[in-house]
Amino acid sequence: MRYSPESLEAFLQVVSTGSFSAAARKLKKSQSTISAAIANLEADLGVTLFDRHTRNPTITPHGLRVLPFVKAIFSASERLDELSVRLAENVEPQLSFVLSDMWQTAHHESILQQFSARYPHIEFECIIAEDEDVIDLLQGGRSHVGVVRVQPHYPADISSARLQVGTEMAIFVHQQNPLAAQSVVTMDQLHTVRQLVLKTYVRNNNRVYQGPVWSSPSLLMLLEMAEQGFGWGIFPCWLVSQFGHGLLKQLPVEGWPQVYEVDAVWSNKTPPGPAGRWIIDQLRTRR
Repeated sequence: MRYSPESLEAFLQVVSTGSFSAAARKLKKSQSTISAAIANLEADLGVTLFDRHTRNPTITPHGLRVLPFVKAIFSASERLDELSVRLAENVEPQLSFVLSDMWQTAHHESILQQFSARYPHIEFECIIAEDEDVIDLLQGGRSHVGVVRVQPHYPADISSARLQVGTEMAIFVHQQNPLAAQSVVTMDQLHTVRQLVLKTYVRNNNRVYQGPVWSSPSLLMLLEMAEQGFGWGIFPCWLVSQFGHGLLKQLPVEGWPQVYEVDAVWSNKTPPGPAGRWIIDQLRTRR
């Protein structure tokens, strides 16, 4: 860059403060130094930036044209400084976050807003998966941090931390289904109606279900099936409220609704870097 940073900074400070003397005080330099810096910048650009015939220098039309470009240079310089600091801290250049639809949207949206401001240069990916699929993505190195319904056990290479927020789950069916009109519904009655079951891609579920079953690895897909009247399913109450279009009814089944606990999970063989650890810390303290 042929324009010295000192001259560009002097220009911005004169515009900001309204005088050469105020800019000099702000930059802790002499007024003659600021005047010389502005004169050098004008010589480099070949235009007059300030009208000096008034008591305080007035920016010229040429100066107004130059101003946004100088601001852009300093903005880029600040971003470069920030990036260099983060690179020196070995902040990972990419982060993949895999989460379950059981976890309420409002929880992760606020974390992602803070993450965006704190780590603006990281390439971020968000994947939706459930149960064993979350674990598989972490073990395969496809993702770095996950949020999943608490599992009966975790592989030795997966670390977990219990979150302070759980998810209320209930049994739902289309409001026009005959079960929706009953004041009490038993499990035996449910077993006569098709169940919409969450099944993951990996570790094939060998559980035997009583009654007919349709399955999907996606809670949202199962929710759409329920909205179309294909059967009953166990869904997060928040998911039905936000995406159920008012078509489903919560069934009065003994023992329901239930609160499912949620874990943050990651691989201890390839642990996340500072940005991933920051997300884990935020997850653990969020209520």
